[in-house]
Amino acid sequence: MAGEKRNMVQVFGRKKTAVAVALVKGSGKGLIKVNGVPLELVNPEGLRVKAFEPILILGQERFAELDIRVRVNGGGYTSQIYAIRQAIAKGIIAYYQKYVDEATKQELKEMLLSYDRSLLVADPRRCEPKQFGGSGARARYQKSYR
Repeated sequence: MAGEKRNMVQVFGRKKTAVAVALVKGSGKGLIKVNGVPLELVNPEGLRVKAFEPILILGQERFAELDIRVRVNGGGYTSQIYAIRQAIAKGIIAYYQKYVDEATKQELKEMLLSYDRSLLVADPRRCEPKQFGGSGARARYQKSYR
């Protein structure tokens, strides 16, 4: 493997505190793995369809020669799934921009954005820290006159 150079890009997806890093490699077999586990076996089962959304929108044939390996940590189950789907979507766009052509990349980007903007754009909302004078970020302790 010293002489040959494989086409690859590395991108990340974020949701709350979950971060997913996707490594998209060209000339592969169409494998998509998350932390070493195939995407078909990702838990929770109810959110598995969310992780498959970029593949279902763009079509299986676009992923046929690409190997995608995703590392995800932080956050909860749901945040991790959303970070995974964003990393996969951003990864395929970055790969097409770098190694295929700009027109195809723009077409894919339009398809993803028309379905759901969060597939390519991170959600900036974060949890607000607790402040004094109350039990939470916004809630205040009850006022008493007597």
